[in-house]
Amino acid sequence: MRSLTNDWLTILAEEIQAPYFQELQQFLNEEYAQQTIYPPQDEVLCALEWTSFADTKVVILGQDPYHGNGQAHGLSFSVKPGTVIPPSLRNMYKELAADLDCPIPDHGYLKTWAEQGVLLLNAVLTVREAQPNSHKGKGWERFTDQIIRALSAREKPVIFVLWGSHAQAKAALIDATRHVILTSAHPSPLSAYRGFFGSKPFTNVNAVLKRLEVTTIDWHIPNM
Repeated sequence: MRSLTNDWLTILAEEIQAPYFQELQQFLNEEYAQQTIYPPQDEVLCALEWTSFADTKVVILGQDPYHGNGQAHGLSFSVKPGTVIPPSLRNMYKELAADLDCPIPDHGYLKTWAEQGVLLLNAVLTVREAQPNSHKGKGWERFTDQIIRALSAREKPVIFVLWGSHAQAKAALIDATRHVILTSAHPSPLSAYRGFFGSKPFTNVNAVLKRLEVTTIDWHIPNM
């Protein structure tokens, strides 16, 4: 797994040296050697690499990486170029079109969001091929909870976008007097019609950023 090179390295230094994380690393070394694991090892920490601690404006929290070939690359909800857009992301694009009149792009690569300060963080950062939640309970949750706590302790406000009950459980880690929490149903086909569609998350995030006098996110994703 590639090491961090930005300010997250200092923020998470104690966590990375903790015994549980060393055990997680050993587990991952064995898994990558014996199984097909996603994302590739050098992309596991891409969310942190592409969105530094200091630059994080928004957190969109996912649960588990995509478990199909060529999909996961370290950003929640995002897939590599050339990969079929998954159902949850397709619903996000539908809401984006309805909310901000953005054209639906021909790919699911969300790097442009990450580069603007949108931390696309999964609770678990690796998975076995075709086995969702196969790396649940191995230590990733403790690590990503610490990421949320670190952002919560930051003076500069962060907008946490929590879709669905699993993400909303993380609200307990966030200082809601300092930061903003936006919640709705999850964009998955099972729940999108129960409150995700029509929730206007992209407009709402930018409204908060404007109020904070912070540069808003350009949510439009150009075609490739």
